[in-house]
Amino acid sequence: VYAASVLQWGVWALFLCPCHLTVSTPLDCRDDPGSLTRCPSISQEKLLDRVIHHAELIYRVSEELCSLFEELFIPFPLRLQSNQAGYACITKALPIPSSKSEIQEISDKWLLQSVLMLVQSWIEPLVYLQMTLDNYDHAPDMLLNKTKWVSEKLISLEQGVVALIKKMLDEELLTTVYSEPSVLQNDVQPEVLESVMKDYTLLSCFKKDAHKMETFLKLLKCRQTDKYNCA
Repeated sequence: VYAASVLQWGVWALFLCPCHLTVSTPLDCRDDPGSLTRCPSISQEKLLDRVIHHAELIYRVSEELCSLFEELFIPFPLRLQSNQAGYACITKALPIPSSKSEIQEISDKWLLQSVLMLVQSWIEPLVYLQMTLDNYDHAPDMLLNKTKWVSEKLISLEQGVVALIKKMLDEELLTTVYSEPSVLQNDVQPEVLESVMKDYTLLSCFKKDAHKMETFLKLLKCRQTDKYNCA
C-alpha cells in the first residue's frame, strides 16, 4: 500500500510539475515599445491564438486541481453529495449565456465581454483560495503552487482579453466585476469540513467557468475563419 501511495504521488508530481506549464507565450507584450495592453506589433490573429492557448492551459490545470483536491480532502460520499447539491457558483448572477442557442446568437463583442467578466470575477476568489489553502495542515506544495500559477495566469489572460477587445472592437469595455461577499468574507471561521467543502465548490465552479472562457474564445476564433459553420 505504501509503495502504491508513493508511486501515486510520483505520478501527480510529474503531471503537475510547473516546468510543464512554462511554455505558454506571455500576453503582456513586454518586448513591445508601445502600450502593454494594446500590443500594436502583434496581429489580431496571433493575439487571439495566444489568448486561447492561455485559456486552454488554465482550464487543464483547473481540472488537475479539482481532481487532486478531491482525492486529498473530500471523502467519496461527500463527493456525491456535492454533485447532487447543486451549489450556486459565485458567477451565477452574471449575464453570461449558458445554453448552446444563446451562445450561438450573441455577438463577437458580447463573447469577449463575457470572457472578460468571467476572468475578472475570479481574480479575487482565487487569491482568497490561495490564502485558505496555506492554512491546510497537509496541503502538498504541488497543490499550492498550481493554485498560485492559475491565479497569476488568470491576470495574464485578463491583459490579453483587454488587448484583444481594443484590437478587434477599437473601444474600451467597462466591466463590472462581480464577487459573492459570503465567499470572500473571512471574519467568521467556519467548521473545518464546511471550509473544505466551500473551497471544493470554489474549485469546481472555477473549472466550469474556465471551460466557458475557453469555449467562448474558440467560438470567436471559428467565427473569424468560418462564420457560418461554427457549432
